[in-house]
Amino acid sequence: MNCEVCNLKELEVEHYEIREVLRCVLHTIIFHRALGLVRPKEIDLELFEITYVQCGDPEVEKKIEEKIEQFIGWVEKHPNKKSQICLSFYEVKNKHGSWFSKQIEQLHWEHWYINLNVAQQPKVQSVKSHNSKVVDTGENNLEDRSIRRAALEASLRDVLFQIIRFVNDKKEHVPPIPNREGVISFPYEIILPSSSDSAFGMDMIKRMLQTGHPTMLS
Repeated sequence: MNCEVCNLKELEVEHYEIREVLRCVLHTIIFHRALGLVRPKEIDLELFEITYVQCGDPEVEKKIEEKIEQFIGWVEKHPNKKSQICLSFYEVKNKHGSWFSKQIEQLHWEHWYINLNVAQQPKVQSVKSHNSKVVDTGENNLEDRSIRRAALEASLRDVLFQIIRFVNDKKEHVPPIPNREGVISFPYEIILPSSSDSAFGMDMIKRMLQTGHPTMLS
């Protein structure tokens, strides 16, 4: 089976921005790959002038929120590290086993790699002036953060357009829609970094071997 891969543009975020950024990206991907009867729900981001669309499925929202919380926990244990989240879609096939057992096989047909660089939150600096008063230099930090926030918003828009281009350009690999109830036509999984980078890398290599040689699109 042909498995397509989309490697999304890296986003540099601060800790307090992780939740909104991941909600936006994950829900956008799943909405465009739901392929079922959805009830579109527009969401306005609080930190950015961006609106995205959710499927309106409580189970999807719950799963995404759980994964985001797990990822934030990972980030707190691994500060100042670049990280990658993999959202994969697959179909389930019955594999021929022995006479007395059935084996179920997961055939991945699409991988999305979400790349985040979580920046360390800058500390407010204080210096002493000539008259021994403490002067707060936080205004400069606020200006820098405003510039960085604008850059992140532009990058996030780029990622959303990258998702839309990929979905519109890559259709041949999508399997026939199964007779499956619910909003999401195909099962999916969200893979987070593990406690060690090598374990995450080995897990991804195993998935690649299972799904064949994927076509990369960045």
